[in-house]
Amino acid sequence: MGEIHSEVTWEKEEEEKEEEEQAQVDIWKYIFGFVELSVVKCAIELGIADAIEKHKKPMSLIELSTTLKCDPSYLNRIMRFLVHRKIFKTIYTSHDTYPSYVQTPLSRRLIKNGEKSMTALLLLESSPVMVAPWLSLSGRVLVNGNPSFEKVHGEDVWRYAASNLDHSNLINDAMACDAKVVVPAIVEGCGEIFDGVESLVDVGGGNGTTMSILAKAFPWIHGINFDLPHVIDVAPKCDGVEHVAGDMFMSVPKADAVIIKWVLHDWGDDECIQILKKCREAIPKEKGKVIIVEALIEEEGGKHNNYKDVGLMLDMVMMAHTNIGKERTLKEWDYVIKMAGFKEFTVKYINAVQCVILASC
Repeated sequence: MGEIHSEVTWEKEEEEKEEEEQAQVDIWKYIFGFVELSVVKCAIELGIADAIEKHKKPMSLIELSTTLKCDPSYLNRIMRFLVHRKIFKTIYTSHDTYPSYVQTPLSRRLIKNGEKSMTALLLLESSPVMVAPWLSLSGRVLVNGNPSFEKVHGEDVWRYAASNLDHSNLINDAMACDAKVVVPAIVEGCGEIFDGVESLVDVGGGNGTTMSILAKAFPWIHGINFDLPHVIDVAPKCDGVEHVAGDMFMSVPKADAVIIKWVLHDWGDDECIQILKKCREAIPKEKGKVIIVEALIEEEGGKHNNYKDVGLMLDMVMMAHTNIGKERTLKEWDYVIKMAGFKEFTVKYINAVQCVILASC
């Protein structure tokens, strides 16, 4: 018995030693956690990925620094960091003493107008307006704490956007950026949900990107892009899409189905129930459906577990940037959907951060 006890004690001590050594390394990730975001933002602003893409072949440091009008010594350090993070890759050709840079699937997401570009989302989240509330996050968590965004800017994010068009455009561009990724994933992963749908309204549809993609994929659908007046005023015209201004808390345009993407997580349960009730009123009782596109916080081992860390980070974003928004578990979605009067819902997993939650009357 004594030998077994000694062995267990030794294993525990070794485990604690390993944890201590790992902690000594991991703490630096949090001390300098802002560095990755800042350097990637720098890369976007300089146009590094765009320049390499336009060059159409491996690009040397001298070629890159000349094209971008950058100091080679500083740019070399930026590229060393980005290569270490596997955002870009280096290769050696038979004629080169020094490496040249090439794209990766990750760096192509930093091309400003690329097919899978995520630059607009990154530029929104790294903007001074959106960074400042994070510095007040602890005050939000306290009992009777104040919303971080409101504390810093004097009003909530939506009122701020309504009176600051540049920031409103940043938000709209970011939502369009996400739509270009998630909507094709919806079409590919569960396009059958649009069968029999002749009219569709996108609630909180921003500049209409979601609806325009769906209109091209399903040309028989009459699309309605619905958002606040200051958003609709600057929405570009698009074939097959009708822009309608209004307030989702008051009413939603009538249609066979409603799609609502990355909107409900901005609000508390009571507001979500109110919005979903307005959506339910807008669709036919017999065959109407509401297509909710949101992240789902899952337990360990869930079907969407690859994106769990992103979902948890999004939940912190909601805490910092909205007054009462949050990401939800399946149980929490069940509550708001059923309280809004829907009889049932199903969850469809797609190749994106969000899932498709299909609520029916």
